[in-house]
Amino acid sequence: MSIAFLATILALFWAIATGNFTLPNLVFGAIVGGLGLLLVRDRVESPRLFNKVRRLLALILLFVYELFLSAIRVAVLVLKPGMRKDLKPAIIAFPLTVKSNAEITLLANLITLTPGTLSVDVSEDGKVLYVHALNCSDKEGLIRDIARGFETKVAEAFK
Repeated sequence: MSIAFLATILALFWAIATGNFTLPNLVFGAIVGGLGLLLVRDRVESPRLFNKVRRLLALILLFVYELFLSAIRVAVLVLKPGMRKDLKPAIIAFPLTVKSNAEITLLANLITLTPGTLSVDVSEDGKVLYVHALNCSDKEGLIRDIARGFETKVAEAFK
């Protein structure tokens, strides 16, 4: 992204923060933002920074989406008459492809924070994460969903 584009974005944020959308205030915000960006241009123009922010935002959006979706699923399951016959709880062994402790911890926390699932334990060698699911009729499907969803986004966020 160019410095001019980022200065324009900063000017808009300045106008939002001050609550004043006049032309002189926007120009002032652009000038201050542009000067600030010139001071840190070697860090701002780096494509790695924007890619990292984009990957982190993708992880956050996925988590919010999964949180909302699973909260609805659990609510429907709990409010349904005869809930016990529909429950199929299970503990699955999820094979990890992420390697670092930080990645494993983030993945386990994202799984735990999502309603209906709970990270139980990690194997001694750090290759398996044990996950309890409230309703698990398809174990392979759950493993596939975690691998394609949270685990992929966590690995991308730590690149």
